[in-house]
Order: sequence, then structure tokens, then C-alpha cells
Amino acid sequence: MTLSTTSPHNRGWLLGLRDAIPLLSGYIPVAISFGLIAIQSGFTPLQAVLISLLVYAGASQFMFVGLAATGAPLWLVVSMSLLINLRHLVYAPGLAPSLNNSRWWPWMMHGLTDQIFALALNRLPQLEPGQRLSWYSSAAMLAWGSWVVGTAVGALTGDWLMSRWPLVGQVTPFALPALFLVLLAPYATNPRWAISLSLAILTALMMALYGLSNIGIPLAAICGALCFQLIKPRRPQHV
Repeated sequence: MTLSTTSPHNRGWLLGLRDAIPLLSGYIPVAISFGLIAIQSGFTPLQAVLISLLVYAGASQFMFVGLAATGAPLWLVVSMSLLINLRHLVYAPGLAPSLNNSRWWPWMMHGLTDQIFALALNRLPQLEPGQRLSWYSSAAMLAWGSWVVGTAVGALTGDWLMSRWPLVGQVTPFALPALFLVLLAPYATNPRWAISLSLAILTALMMALYGLSNIGIPLAAICGALCFQLIKPRRPQHV
């Protein structure tokens, strides 16, 4: 059975799986490192997996276990997690034109990560309307599943992996940033995108230099989104 002979719904599922497979190269190493850090911070393997299953937000998860390990109050942990994830508010306008009125979309938004958003922003407009929900569902579920499985592997075998291959611990922190660069690179040729991305990167770097990395994540996303909206796209010139 080929893609051309399947129904639009099934074809959307298969395309979503195919398009999301490259994301696993970034998700699994970082999820393994999260599982290891969670265990080292005093969480059990089950708790680490539940965090990835229910919270499912990489930066927030790392911050959550770090703050919890230092005995930070619950209100601070929750407020900082919400602050980091404010960047998701700017994702909706980008995806909304490609979504239909299906009642399942709100339920699938738990799977909206930065990488899935970048992938969906590019792929959804290219798909038939009948394929979009199934494409998004399969891509998001594959990414979510790989994150949970990677967390379990890190929580259960992370110490063994790091002791056997110390290089793994040095490489894993770069997996997710490298994945971001691969997803964003095609947009660098568009001046509107290039300026917006540059502003977001500079904002994040400046906040990090001043020791405000956590707030720098949502602030950089908001600055980049506002810049993108303020810059008017060039209209094609008619000869």
C-alpha cells in the first residue's frame, strides 16, 4: 500500500509520522538527560515519567526539577513554569489559518511543542484540509511518545549510560538547539523571518548575559513574534 492509494485521513497519519521522525534525534537525547537529572534531583523514575507525560514542556521540566530540588515554594515553581510557556500564546495566530473547525484540535494542543509548531507551520498549508488533523495528531503523538520513552530510559539507565560513555553527557545538551537550527534554517532566506529570528536570538542572549535565562525564553519569543507582525511582507511587483 502506497501513500497515493490510501485515504486522505490515513495518508495524513503516514505523512505526519514520516515528517516527525527527524525530530526524534533531538527529543530522545534531551529526554534522556532530563530523566537522569530528575533522578539526581530526588525524583523517582515514575515521577520523572509522569512529569514528561503530563507537563511535556522541556524547558519548564528542567526548571521544575531544579527549583523543586532546592526547596523552592510551589507558587514560584508554578508561576515560573507558566512564564516560560507564555511563548505558546504567540503560536496560535500562526497555526490558526491552517486549522479547521474540528472539535479535536483543542485536545491535541497538549502536543504543541516548539518543534511541532515549527514543523506544522511549514507543512500544514501544504496539506489537503482533510489531512491536517491526522497529520498533526500523528506527528505530535510520535514526538510526545519519544519524549516519555526517552525520560524513562534516562531515569532507569542514565547513570549507567553516563559512566559507560561520558561523551553522551557532553553532547546531549546540544541536541535540542541543533534541532531548532535545522527547523529554522529554511526561513533564513526570507528577510521578514531573518530579522524576526535575529531579534529573538539577540533578546535571548542579552537576557542570558544578565542572568535572566528563564524570563528570556518567553520574552525573546514575544519580541520575535511582534517583530514578525510589524514587518509588512513585500507585495509582488507587477510588470
